Amino acid sequence: MSVNYPGGVKPIGRPIKKTHVKLDSAANRGMGFEHDINLTNEYYLEKGLALVYKRPTPINVVKVDYSHGAKITQAYFECQSTTDYNGVYKGHYVDFEAKSTRSKTSFPLNNIAPQQVEHLLNVKKHGGIAFFLINCYAINETYLLDSDYVCAFYQEKPRKSIPLEEIKKNGHLVKEGYRPRYDYLPLIEEFLLK
Repeated sequence: MSVNYPGGVKPIGRPIKKTHVKLDSAANRGMGFEHDINLTNEYYLEKGLALVYKRPTPINVVKVDYSHGAKITQAYFECQSTTDYNGVYKGHYVDFEAKSTRSKTSFPLNNIAPQQVEHLLNVKKHGGIAFFLINCYAINETYLLDSDYVCAFYQEKPRKSIPLEEIKKNGHLVKEGYRPRYDYLPLIEEFLLK
């Protein structure tokens, strides 16, 4: 595809390669949501508001192909990962899991791993702030839910999913914008700092 630049000016350097991420799979939807949270966290860091990072997935590299640079060709997970994000806000440890669902009516509990529930319960036990950010992709809304509520629902399992109405009733709508993309700090301030 040819791009017509103003005044016939040609771009300098290599042409930009277009990449398309298909949002049909749950993994890709989650990656887009996480990317936006990462941008939000970068904004918070720039403004000196909070220090929150994406926790890397622990892997053990087995084979590396050095023929065209260093490319990992074989690896395995060292252990089960816990949550997606952790950091510090106003002297408080913060730990949360980001989830995305395409359902218009509920959030499936099978999206949560047992070790994530255990980890968030331990964070709360030790005085940290723990929560879920749940992106309801189909209705274009994101909610912050205290981990106490989600973990209790997960453990009691009154049903296989949390109904959207329950998420709206027990959660807090996250304000979306350009910068920050998902402004969750005001909700922590108002509802989770006690």
